[in-house]
Amino acid sequence: MPEQHPIESFVSLEALAGRFRTILAEKKFILLYAYNGTGKTRLSMAFKDLGKQGENRDTLYYNAYTEDLFTWDNDIQGDSERFLCINSRSRFFAGLEELEIENRVRPFLQRYADFDFFIDYSTWKVNFTRQVRVGDMTETVERIKISRGEENIFIWCFFLAIVRLAFDDEGPYSWVKYIYIDDPISSLDDNNAIMVASDLAQLLMDERNDKKVVLSTHHGLFFNVMWNELKAAKPRPFFLCQDPASGKYRLQKTGDTPFFNHVAMVSELKRAADSGAIYTYHFNILRNVLERTSSFFGYRDFSRCIEGIEDEVLFARATNLLSHGGYSIFEPREMVQDTKDLFNKILRGFLARYEFNLPEILAGEAEEVPQL
Repeated sequence: MPEQHPIESFVSLEALAGRFRTILAEKKFILLYAYNGTGKTRLSMAFKDLGKQGENRDTLYYNAYTEDLFTWDNDIQGDSERFLCINSRSRFFAGLEELEIENRVRPFLQRYADFDFFIDYSTWKVNFTRQVRVGDMTETVERIKISRGEENIFIWCFFLAIVRLAFDDEGPYSWVKYIYIDDPISSLDDNNAIMVASDLAQLLMDERNDKKVVLSTHHGLFFNVMWNELKAAKPRPFFLCQDPASGKYRLQKTGDTPFFNHVAMVSELKRAADSGAIYTYHFNILRNVLERTSSFFGYRDFSRCIEGIEDEVLFARATNLLSHGGYSIFEPREMVQDTKDLFNKILRGFLARYEFNLPEILAGEAEEVPQL
């Protein structure tokens, strides 16, 4: 019989963060897959807060708050002097001027981008430049406005340079014990996501790295690549979701199959259907599962996954419409009964065609974990 992975239930993100710290006492890496809106960023902050003791801390983190340490001055009046401003008040940047951080960031940045940068430490502004072809000559254009994707890559490379400094166990980042990375590739296409994941794994597998690491993402490809790149270190992979009815967080170990998170999606939909607590955003999850299944079988359209079942045209149109309704997991709304019935018919038809081993997946009651 295949190994079963019981579901742990947590009453708060603080309790879940504490559980992660317990796991990291024995493991080097945790991989976490969760939908957007589940609380990944808040979880990273809860993990960080557990390590704060007065002025002391132990977690170097990358998340949406890290990105907010960089803001644009677009020179609205002159429309020519454009700079990315660094929040120098943050301890994240302590001691970087003496470390010549530009020369540490560039080797990372040059793998992904064709622009360069310079930091004015008197104003903590970043001037971006790019080489452009003008006739037979090449000129350097300064104070350019880079795209949002390029900006995210620059900040990511800045973070990677600091991670490498933390490996040295001396200087301004000698306090780092844990590294927590949340969704570094939100603006990247699949090709760049693979490159970022591979490069990150290579960095984290550096023999100098004695830090414990948590990686959380909503990006299935990134999750899969990280698993395969880190599997020699036996990372602990998890799927996280939140029960909208109780508000509790449900954590399930995904075993040795990196895309088991998709099966966990199916089990979550089945659980919602059985309980009757079906929310509008469940149609988004259902479409996600249908699209991933169709991709696996080489179909061009997710509707092929429900082909041949009763009312397949209606079901395909309904799934397409209801999965693009702007439904938010932040403010879940329960479906009306007619929509619930439609959801149940589509899900039953899909599960009848593709036999997931849900009885064993769903076996066992969730273990209740007390709040810290």
